Amino acid sequence: MRPAEIAEMRGLPLFARSAAAAVDAMLRVSFLQRFPPRVELAREGDNADFLHVVVDGQVEVFASYRERETTISVLGPGHSFIVAAVVLDRVYLKSARTLSPARILLIPAEAVRRSFIEDPAFARALTHELAWAYRSVVKELKNQKLRSGLERLANWMLSRDAETGGRGRFELPFDKKVLASRLGMAPEVLSRSFATLGKYGVRVSGAEVVLTDRAALTNLARPSPTIDDPDA
Repeated sequence: MRPAEIAEMRGLPLFARSAAAAVDAMLRVSFLQRFPPRVELAREGDNADFLHVVVDGQVEVFASYRERETTISVLGPGHSFIVAAVVLDRVYLKSARTLSPARILLIPAEAVRRSFIEDPAFARALTHELAWAYRSVVKELKNQKLRSGLERLANWMLSRDAETGGRGRFELPFDKKVLASRLGMAPEVLSRSFATLGKYGVRVSGAEVVLTDRAALTNLARPSPTIDDPDA
């Protein structure tokens, strides 16, 4: 990595409170790479050779079984994956690929485990990542088991609107096929759900979504802090 890139990587949340020497030791053996969309970064069942950190862009974490595939999460800048496999030195239980052009920091797994033992600040940061991932899985399990597909879509729209400034208008951050998989729906079910939400003040044109009756949509969605609040 160039000196400017190393300085930039030192500012990642994962390294924010770590000793400078420990961070530099990891970065000296790491790689910062640019990837186009749809590039596989980690494959389910492979050994966890690297901890991946999203610097720019979006990454889809997904799993497959026979001919079926499902999106587990979509990660943006600052998030790491797949942390548990790296810490435990086990195979990946999930796969990951870029959704958009992305810069990814690849830290060798052995360097991560060594720093986890030697640097308490880095260990706390990595534990925070593991805890965040665990809580995200619990929220998603509740979302899938306790809500209908329509309720999941309505809550996702409210959350996405809040993330983009609460203006009642936003662009879908990825294509509808990925959104359907992310919400645990078939693409045709997602299309029907979009149409159904018309009577709750939702207009969808291509990738643009407009919310004209937030009260009606909120009454349908009934958001819950223990499922929908990203900071809970």
